[in-house]
Amino acid sequence: MSELTRLSFSIEQDLLDKLEALIKNTPYQNRSEFLRDLIRAKLVDQEWEANEEAIGTITLIYDHHSRLLNEKLTELQHDHHQNILASTHVHLNHDLCAEMIMVKGRASEIKHLEALLQQPKGVLHATLSMTSTGKQLR
Repeated sequence: MSELTRLSFSIEQDLLDKLEALIKNTPYQNRSEFLRDLIRAKLVDQEWEANEEAIGTITLIYDHHSRLLNEKLTELQHDHHQNILASTHVHLNHDLCAEMIMVKGRASEIKHLEALLQQPKGVLHATLSMTSTGKQLR
């Protein structure tokens, strides 16, 4: 781990109170841990905005009874095989399935793939959880 540097900054009391309330409702032990993670989250956002290589997870909830839906989703994933790292399929109940697809590539490629996967009839919900490859976070 890198060397720690102590710093000080000025903040309005009202904003400090809001920061303390945010921290109180989390498992963070202190302000420093909380602020480090806020900074890392902003760095990840910037990586995505700059269209750099990133990773993410696309989660789909769908009705597997929808005509040809499984084939459509599989075809889309094969068409974008260069971005797919792994996928997991879970049966939620008799009708619904969840699929979690781990993806890697340029942010724009991943967002495009998520948009394609949520379009077929029978896909009830799709969400993208974005993160970094970690290169910029150290």
